[in-house]
Amino acid sequence: MPSDQLEHTVGFLVSGRVQRVGFRWWTRRTASRLGLSGSVRNLADGDVEIQVCGPSAAIKQLKDLLLVGPPAAVVENIQTFSVEKPISKGFRLLP
Repeated sequence: MPSDQLEHTVGFLVSGRVQRVGFRWWTRRTASRLGLSGSVRNLADGDVEIQVCGPSAAIKQLKDLLLVGPPAAVVENIQTFSVEKPISKGFRLLP
């Protein structure tokens, strides 16, 4: 199996104007369309945390799309971090 098709798990921490602009819903829709599993949640400091699992090519595509986000969002920064825990299938919105 090509390496870009192997399942990888990664997290993104997105900062900027990313809450109260539909960012979580947009992320779930976009990640699901790309065939990724995971979750997205708002953090108390105003950032959004995303954890995804899937082929590396799809994860890279999601990261590129996160840089733009939904129309009302202003993404200032995306940090990538390791995710150790397994992610169940599907994509969930967390509080």
